[in-house]
Amino acid sequence: MALLSVQDVTVRFGGILALDGISFDVPDNAIVGLIGPNGAGKTTLFNVVTRVYTPQSGRIDFEGQSLLDVRPELIIKRGVARTFQNVELFSRMTVIQNVMVGLHSEIRHPLGFVTAMFHLPSNSRKEETALARAREALDYVGLKDLEERPVAGLPFGTLKAVELARAIVSRPKLLLLDEPAGGLNHDEVADLVQLFRRIHKDFGLTMLIVEHHMNLVMRVSDHVVCLDFGKKIAEGAPREVQANQRVIEAYLGTEDGAA
Repeated sequence: MALLSVQDVTVRFGGILALDGISFDVPDNAIVGLIGPNGAGKTTLFNVVTRVYTPQSGRIDFEGQSLLDVRPELIIKRGVARTFQNVELFSRMTVIQNVMVGLHSEIRHPLGFVTAMFHLPSNSRKEETALARAREALDYVGLKDLEERPVAGLPFGTLKAVELARAIVSRPKLLLLDEPAGGLNHDEVADLVQLFRRIHKDFGLTMLIVEHHMNLVMRVSDHVVCLDFGKKIAEGAPREVQANQRVIEAYLGTEDGAA
C-alpha cells in the first residue's frame, strides 16, 4: 500500500512548467530515491508535498487522504517531516533548542512555541517530555555532547545532523530528505548511508530522498524515480534506473555532446 501517492501533479510558475503531470507512489516502509539533474523539479515536488506550493492540478494523498487542504504548519502533525537543501536552522539558538523546534506542533502556548520554550515552568510535563525526546534524537545522530552549543559556527556536516535530528524528533511516518549528502565528504557520506539504514530499520520510517550523490541513492533505495525538466523519465529498481538510457542522457548528455 502506498503511504504517499503523487497523482498527475502539475506546477507552473508563470510560463515555466516546473512539474508536468508527475505520478508515483511511495510504499509504506520503503526508501525511495528521487533523482534528476538540476532544475528537474525535485525540490518543487517536496514543496508541494509540504504545502509550500499548491499545484495547478493533481493530487497528493498521504495515508489515503489529501494533503492539499492541509496548512503547511500542520503537515508535521500529519506525520510528514523534512530537511532542506540549504540547512535551515536558527543560528542564535542552541543545538537542543533547534531540535525542539521539530516538536512545535505538540507544544502549544498562547505566546507561541519559541516563546513557550523559554517561559514554560521547569516542571512542565510537556517541556520535560520534549527535552527528553530532543536529547534522544541528538544521541541517535551522535550529537549528545553538543546540545548546549549554539549552532552558529558548527561544521556543515554537524549542522546537517542537527537538522536530521530535528526532523526525526517528531517521530514522523514519512521523512523527506532534500540533498542530505550535499557538502559532505566521502567518509561523511558513508556514515550517512549507515545512519539512514539504521533509522529505517529502528523506526520503520518511510523515506523519500532527493539526492545528486548517486552512490548514496543506489545503496539505500528500494525504488528510484527520475525526473528531468519536470517530467518523470524513469522509475524502477535502482539498477534498472541507473542503466536507463534516458537517465544516462539526462545526467551526461547525448552522444552528440549536448550537456
